[in-house]
Amino acid sequence: MTGRILVIDDEKDMLLLLSRIITEEGAYQVVTESDPLRAMALFKEQPFDLVLTDLKMPKMNGIEVLEQVKRTSPDVSVIILTAFATIDNAVAAVHKGAYDYLTKPFQRERLLLTIEKVMALQELVRENMTLRQALAKKEEQTPIVGSSPFVKDMEQRIRQVGPTMATVLITGPSGTGKELVARAVHEHSQRRNNKFVTVNCTALPAGVLESELFGHVKGAFTGALRDKRGLVEEAHGGSLFLDEIGDLSPMIQTTLLRLLQEGEYKPVGSVVTKKADVRFIAATNHNLKQDIKDKNFREDLYYRLNVIHLEMSPLTERRRDIPLLAYHFLKKYSQLNKKQIQAISPATLQVLMNLDYPGNIRELENIIERGVIFCQTNTLGLADLRLEDQDPIFSELRDDIFRMSFKEAKERVVQAFHYRYIGYLLAETGGNISQAAEMAGIQRQYLHRLMKDTGISTEEYKKGFQQPDRETED
Repeated sequence: MTGRILVIDDEKDMLLLLSRIITEEGAYQVVTESDPLRAMALFKEQPFDLVLTDLKMPKMNGIEVLEQVKRTSPDVSVIILTAFATIDNAVAAVHKGAYDYLTKPFQRERLLLTIEKVMALQELVRENMTLRQALAKKEEQTPIVGSSPFVKDMEQRIRQVGPTMATVLITGPSGTGKELVARAVHEHSQRRNNKFVTVNCTALPAGVLESELFGHVKGAFTGALRDKRGLVEEAHGGSLFLDEIGDLSPMIQTTLLRLLQEGEYKPVGSVVTKKADVRFIAATNHNLKQDIKDKNFREDLYYRLNVIHLEMSPLTERRRDIPLLAYHFLKKYSQLNKKQIQAISPATLQVLMNLDYPGNIRELENIIERGVIFCQTNTLGLADLRLEDQDPIFSELRDDIFRMSFKEAKERVVQAFHYRYIGYLLAETGGNISQAAEMAGIQRQYLHRLMKDTGISTEEYKKGFQQPDRETED
């Protein structure tokens, strides 16, 4: 871990001692200054990650240094050192934004550990900023959020397919963003300035759906008091999105096939044939080939729809996209709920990365929306998500509990606790086992043994989350 530290103390011997202790670690660049006024001028000219300042100094004391630092760069952390420790001073320092308050003589290990925590925090701030910037860039380019190879490939295919008139079939599990891809295809087409009309093929009975699609004339059936335009006509010049097309009844499948083949249709009760000028995009979570074998879907309709096939992946197969998606939904629901939530804590992101998501992106969106509602600070925390019922290990345990012996159930609970608790600690400390052990109040060797028994490696925590612009594979 690297970083730049500005050390301020009017005693030059103390500056030399602090510089030597910190630089012995070999990772930090230290700049020292005995005059706090010159130090503040230097701070405004150069970037620093941490300011380490004495409290009692001539010209300007440590609290005043703290206030100037926070006015100039609010994200820079400040640690105050003093040989005149009082509770009032400590409370004042923390209240004004100091990261920590250490007394002289200080323990070398305590100082270095505090600096490590500050630098880990600064790294997380930078990562969060990178994620937010990447998200902003994504939102300018395309409505599809993500940086995984899957998303990049899908964006490329949408750019190729969008400008054509080819019919597109989008398949994949529920909640994977099929409608979002359909809209992206429309936005990349020459029809982008005309309507994108959605037809939910599961929402209405067959007879009503036919009237909704093609319209009807007055008197076509009981209650048809006037002529009505259908959604096909509504989408004239634009795109018609047939969502969950695998649920269509056989009768509507036949009518739709004629529309796709001939580009013509008749409103219900009419003898007049109309021309359809629409681009067809369909989506389903069904396995249509299996439905064809089971005689539930017409094979000729399938091949009419399947000119271009775009298949959506489950969220668990594109975990690299979870941080960007989480920030996307954080921004969306913070604005909707008029909240100023700016970040997601590292432990929270780690948990989000490890969930199973049977509901895919829609489930992640629901989790973030719930978290935003309960969050009372500017950082979304783990407790805000209310994940008690979504923890995959404990959900599985509840299902099996009455088929286990007491000993087996206890072992499962303990293993689940170790897995989650240690994961949170390592996420908070960036994989630093010594820091994690200190936070837990246990010996480092014992934590090592627990990690080995639970099958946890520090590598994924040390690497952190993949940055959106990297070209690595999932």
